[in-house]
Amino acid sequence: LRPPHLAAICPFEGASDLYRDGTRHGGMLCTFWIKWYPLQVMNVQHGLGPNGRRSAVTGESIAGDELLTSEEMARNRVDIREDELAHPLLDDYFAARVPDLSHIEVPVLSCGNWGGQGLHLRGNVEGFLGAGSDQKWLELHGLEHWTEFYTDYGVDIQKRFMAHFLKGEDNGWQRQPAVMMKARTVDGFEKRTATEWPLAETAWTEVHLDARDGTLALAAPDQPSSATFTALREEVHFTTATFETETELIGPLAARFFVSSSTTDADLFVTLRLFSPDDREILFVGAVEPNAPVTQGWLRASHRKLDPKRSLAWRPVHSHDEVQPLEPGQIYPLDIEIWPTSIVIPVGYRLQLTVSGHDFDNGLPSPLPKLYGIEQRGSSVYQHNDPDDRPVELFGGQTTVYTGGEHDSRLLLPVISGAISPLPDEKDD
Repeated sequence: LRPPHLAAICPFEGASDLYRDGTRHGGMLCTFWIKWYPLQVMNVQHGLGPNGRRSAVTGESIAGDELLTSEEMARNRVDIREDELAHPLLDDYFAARVPDLSHIEVPVLSCGNWGGQGLHLRGNVEGFLGAGSDQKWLELHGLEHWTEFYTDYGVDIQKRFMAHFLKGEDNGWQRQPAVMMKARTVDGFEKRTATEWPLAETAWTEVHLDARDGTLALAAPDQPSSATFTALREEVHFTTATFETETELIGPLAARFFVSSSTTDADLFVTLRLFSPDDREILFVGAVEPNAPVTQGWLRASHRKLDPKRSLAWRPVHSHDEVQPLEPGQIYPLDIEIWPTSIVIPVGYRLQLTVSGHDFDNGLPSPLPKLYGIEQRGSSVYQHNDPDDRPVELFGGQTTVYTGGEHDSRLLLPVISGAISPLPDEKDD
């Protein structure tokens, strides 16, 4: 809206597309807002009066003085689940809630979290790319959702940015590289800077799925094959050879899969994972998930239609303006957006791509920490399990991934340094 008093903005783990970032990942309903709403909105709603929690500063109810009946309070709020189920497409409801980022003209510092799969990460990256300002910066960090906002590292970045644009301080901010990162390693972070996003030095590298032996390799398979799984309880895996040199990935990923379903639709959950030489999965502290994978992506097959004006090789964008049912047994190409990531892969480690019809589960034994009453099993509160959005008869069928030949399913990786190892020679035997 360009208010005249606004001098600069710093969206610290924000969001910019209510549909794609947090409500409908790849077209499938994420139940996060439904779980969040009672605990973050209803329990502080105006009308609780003396029953509301009290401010530690003033002693007054944080929900106002007025006491309303439960019926009156219900009339004053929406039914968020009902609203979300009623709008499966990117219709006028969502269009009114998705801003035109090009209208942003003030300086921008967009701070995102590598572990923010499910809401904030995509919003920060797309917000940086789409903002109309010619003075904009992107910062990417890790750890929990709140941590770097309060650390010396995070406070220093915010203060220098704000001091320059609000106080006019000549503190060197204008010489700050456009992209600042704390790139992830298996045991911490390393600082990086760049002039643009994706990074100019990115060596976009395709690796190909081979269903014959569950491999992920530089060379496309010389024979066609396929792998079938029961969508709601099984998964298939594709694994690289061990890395022969330290290799760094930074940026967005994308996949093209050739898929068929035994029903008229299918949900695809794509998870990139990292394993050590002793076959131990390396999990990361994410924004709201203490044991997160490298990154994730999602797509509902009936939402496969692309927006040709916005789609890029490294970031497909789906229009979400119509449902295109599948013909059971017919093979369809699906372009899947996988959210950005960074990881320095040590020698001897390997990547694994897991494809399933359900949310990623890290397989750790219970009990695990809970958020909003949900055990944090790798996807935290960003789950896709509403029975009305995912009826078993439609999304519980058999899904088949095809590889090789004319159905060359593949993954696009943003390699910054190092190299993807070829498969061992034994494969030729």
